[in-house]
Amino acid sequence: MTTRLTLITPAISAALREARFDDGRCPLDPAGARAARAAAGTLPAADRVLASPGARCRETAEALGLDAVPVPELAGCDAGRWRGLTLAEVTEREPAELACWLTDPQQAPHGGESVRALCDRVARWLESAAREAGRVVAVVEPDVARAAIVGALGAPESAFWRADVAPLAAVELSGRAGRWNVRLGRPLDGSP
Repeated sequence: MTTRLTLITPAISAALREARFDDGRCPLDPAGARAARAAAGTLPAADRVLASPGARCRETAEALGLDAVPVPELAGCDAGRWRGLTLAEVTEREPAELACWLTDPQQAPHGGESVRALCDRVARWLESAAREAGRVVAVVEPDVARAAIVGALGAPESAFWRADVAPLAAVELSGRAGRWNVRLGRPLDGSP
C-alpha cells in the first residue's frame, strides 16, 4: 500500500514577506492570490485534500481550486508571545531567546511550541496518513513542510532550519510501511 503526499506551501502573504511570526490570521496578499490562481490545475487528482487551519493556507487551497478540509495537526508552529512580531523585532527584543530557539530544538522560550514538539506532531500525522493508500494533497505552513521533510528522512530536528521551502511549491512524499521518499521544491507552474 503506497501513500503519496503532496505538501503545498502557501502563496506569498504579508507575513511571509515581512518574516513575521504568523498568528494564522494573515491572508494572502494580491500577488500571492494571483500566483495561486495561476497554478490552479497543476496538481494531481487527490483522494483527500487537506490544509493547515491558518488563513493563508485555506486561501491558497481555495485559489488552487481545492476544497480542503482544515486539519489542526497541520497547524504551523505555535510561536507563543512572538505571534504577530517580525523576526527583526524578536531579534531586537529577545536576541538570546531567539538564538536559543534557533539552535536547540527542545527549547520554546516564547512560551509556545518547540521545534521538537512540532516535528513530533507532524511525524504522528505522517504515520496516520501512511495508514491509508492513495494520494493526499495538503496545503501546509512552511514549517510543517520542513517538519515533514525531517520526519520522512529520519533526520535530527537540528536539520529543521536547513530545509528551505519556497512559497507555492510542492514537497512530495511517497511511502509505505513507514518508509518515505522525498521530492523537494517542485514549482507549481505545471513543469515536471
